[in-house]
Amino acid sequence: MTQDVEMKEQHQPSNSTTSSPSTLHHLKEIASLIETGAYAKETRRIQRAVRLTNTLRRKLKASVLYAFLNFSLSAGSESFNRLISYLPKCFGSGCVCLFDAEEDEHEMEVDTATSVTQAPAKHPLPELEIYCYLLVLIFLIDQKKHNEAKACSSASIARLKNLNRRTVDVLASRLYSYYSLSYELTGDLAEIRGSLLALHRIATLRHDELGQETLLNLLLRNYLHYNLYDQAEKLRSKAPRFEAHSNQQFCRYLFYLGKIRTIQLEYTDAKESLLQAARKAPAAALAFRVQCNKWAVIVRLLLGEIPERTVFMQKGMESALRPYFELTNAVRIGDLELFKSVAEKFSSTFSTDRTHNLIVRLRHNVIRTGLRNISISYSRISLADVAKKLRLDSANPVADAESIVAKAIRDGAIDATLDRANGWMVSKETGDIYSTNEPQLAFNSRIAFCLNMHNEAVRALRFPPNSHKEKESAEKRRERQQQEQELAKHIAEEDDDEF
Repeated sequence: MTQDVEMKEQHQPSNSTTSSPSTLHHLKEIASLIETGAYAKETRRIQRAVRLTNTLRRKLKASVLYAFLNFSLSAGSESFNRLISYLPKCFGSGCVCLFDAEEDEHEMEVDTATSVTQAPAKHPLPELEIYCYLLVLIFLIDQKKHNEAKACSSASIARLKNLNRRTVDVLASRLYSYYSLSYELTGDLAEIRGSLLALHRIATLRHDELGQETLLNLLLRNYLHYNLYDQAEKLRSKAPRFEAHSNQQFCRYLFYLGKIRTIQLEYTDAKESLLQAARKAPAAALAFRVQCNKWAVIVRLLLGEIPERTVFMQKGMESALRPYFELTNAVRIGDLELFKSVAEKFSSTFSTDRTHNLIVRLRHNVIRTGLRNISISYSRISLADVAKKLRLDSANPVADAESIVAKAIRDGAIDATLDRANGWMVSKETGDIYSTNEPQLAFNSRIAFCLNMHNEAVRALRFPPNSHKEKESAEKRRERQQQEQELAKHIAEEDDDEF
C-alpha cells in the first residue's frame, strides 16, 4: 500500500511542473525583484514583491522554503540555521519529507535556466534576509504552528532593530503585523506591548512613517483588546501625525478611532470615522467591512438615526448583520419588549462583537423613539397611557413616564407640554419643516461630504517620481544651449545696429 501511495505522489509533480512555472521559480523572481529594488533604492519594487508573495501564500511548502533558503542565504550562516530550525523536519511518525523533496527536484529541473546560472549568495542583502524571515513566518502561521511562529517573529524583530534602511521599511511593516498576530493567536498579546512601544519609538527616530502607521495600529489594537480605551486615546493623541502611506493601515486607524470615540460618547465623530473606514476598505476585506458596519449601525442608533435597509442587504453581509437588523427594527418601532427579546436572543453575538455595553445604552433611545411616535399620534394623552404604551415595568410607572416626558421635552426630542395638574402630555401642532434651517443644514452636510470625498480622491492619486520635471537628454541640452547662444548673439547684433 505504501508503494502505491509513493508512486502516485511521485508522478503528480511532473505533470504540474510541465504546465506552469514552479513556486520556487516565482520566489526566485521575487528575490531578484527585491535585489533590484534594494540596489536602486526603490521601495515601489519591494511593495510589488510583497503583493506577489500574497498570491503564492497557499502554495508554500516546507521543501520549497528549504530550497529557497538554500538559494538565498549562505549555508551555515546564523540566519540560515535559525530559519531551518523552524521548518518541520518530517511528517507523520518519523518519516522524512521525501515526497516534497522529490517535488523540488522536479521543480529544479524546470528552473534549470535560472537555478544553474544563479548561485546562492554568500553575502545576502538585508532585504533578502528579512524577506526569508517573512516567508517562514507566514508559513508557520498558516500551518497553525503558533509557538514556532512566536519564536520566529521574535528573532526577526531582534534582527530588524539592527537595520536602518529605508528599503527594509516595507518588509518590516509586514513583520510587525505578523509579530503581533502570532502573539495574539496564543493569547499573549500583553507581553509584547513594551516591545511595540520601543519599536514605535525607533521608527519615529528613523522617520519610518509606514512603520509608525503599522505600529500605532498594532498598539491601539493591543489596548482595545484589553478594553484600555483611555490609554489608547492618550497614545493616539500624542503620536505624531502625517499623511497616510497605506490605505489598509489608514482604514484600521479609522476603525479603532471610531471605537474609541464611541466609548467616549462622541457619536458624531465615531460615525464619520466608521463609515469612512467601511467605504475605504478593499472589497476583499469582507470581515473588516462587516465589523465597521456593525459598529456604525450601533452608533447611528445611539444618535437617533435609523439606518437604511440597504445597509443590511449588502452582498455577503446579510447573515452577519441579521441581529443588528432586528435590533434596528425594535428601535425604529420603539417597542421596549421587542428590544429586550432581541437583546437576549443575540446576547452571545453581541458579546463576541463587544457591542453588548453599547446595546444597553440603546434602551433610552427605544423609549424616546416610542415617546416620539406617541406625541405624533396623540394631541393629548394621559401619563398612565404613556406608561402603558411604553411598557414600563417599574414600581411607579406613572412617575417614571412623567420624568421621561419631562426630559424629552427639555432635550427637544418632542414638541409638547406637560400638564402636571391633570397628568397629561399635550403635543403641539407640527409646523412646516421647510420654514426652518433644517433643509439648509442637510444640503450643507451633503456638499461637505462630496467635497471631502473629492479632496481625498485627489490626494490618493499616484504620480511617478519627478513627473513635473522634464528629463532632457544630452542632445536636447546641446540644442537648447545652442538656441540660447544664437538668440543672445542676435539680440547683441540688434543692439549694435541701434547704436
